[in-house]
Amino acid sequence: MSVDTPVGERGDMTGVDEPTFSAMTEPHRRELHVHCYRMLGSFEDAEDAVQETFLRAWRRRETFEGRSSFQAWLYKIATNASLDLLAKKRPEPATGGEVLWLQPYPDRLLDELRAEDTDDPESAAVARETIELAYLVALQHLAPRPRAALILRDVIGWPAKDVADLLGDSVNSVNSALQRARAGLREHLPAERQDWTGGDEDPQTLELVRRYTEASIAADIDALAAMLSDEVRFAMPPTPGVLVGRDAVVDDWVQSGFETMTGLRVLPISANRQPGLAAYIWEEKEQAYLPLTIDVLRIEGGTITEIVIFHSDQFPRLGLPERLEANA
Repeated sequence: MSVDTPVGERGDMTGVDEPTFSAMTEPHRRELHVHCYRMLGSFEDAEDAVQETFLRAWRRRETFEGRSSFQAWLYKIATNASLDLLAKKRPEPATGGEVLWLQPYPDRLLDELRAEDTDDPESAAVARETIELAYLVALQHLAPRPRAALILRDVIGWPAKDVADLLGDSVNSVNSALQRARAGLREHLPAERQDWTGGDEDPQTLELVRRYTEASIAADIDALAAMLSDEVRFAMPPTPGVLVGRDAVVDDWVQSGFETMTGLRVLPISANRQPGLAAYIWEEKEQAYLPLTIDVLRIEGGTITEIVIFHSDQFPRLGLPERLEANA
């Protein structure tokens, strides 16, 4: 039975062997991973949820009756796997609003999403906005089931009835939960959000990132401060604490001794459809530059409105080299 061979009239999967079933599910892996990532805010937890999704799908393949698409059936399983994971292990966001389990999502993996999912300009814009770190953080403040309702309705575009069937609720209950979720999302989103229509091709963004990179290498706090908005937000998950405002952020950099830091090299990166940089620091013992931090930037109106810094353990995930040689 080939992957393209249709199942029976009622979606009978009983004759599908495991290799064929894997070939049917594998093309959906990245989109399901992104869906679980929105639900969970953690790249690693999303991987666990997708693995559980494929395991459940194989074990329960006879439950696919062809009443909905195979893709929708997998989304249902993935959503429930994410909800089960949230019920087991997810803490509440900290009092300062930070999400300590937040992890970046490499753009090179987002580029694996199938072309038909992003050809429509409006859908592409939604996909871009709803993978930004600010949106991910806001989602994590919502209760799990309203979060699922919002993602399925507003991001994926499911009808209310299909969401109600998945969650085992009435359409009225889903619509009510959706309104609460939208209100909660607005409460935790920045007042102004950038329209990422230009992306990496936006000259103003490119120029600002270039200046930020040069100032970072030079440890020039005054130059960096000039690029920050008045209400810039700064977070460094999984380290607790969110700093708000240019003065608070700059003071933290001064107190941490950033001005005295030397021997930096920087590579450009992109994660969550946002620009950023990966910083390496010279280690005399290794005679090489070793991973230090990853800065992911949110830029609005020609200023930096948010900086999220991730630790060096995220370098492999973004496909970054483990070291830079002195003569490189």
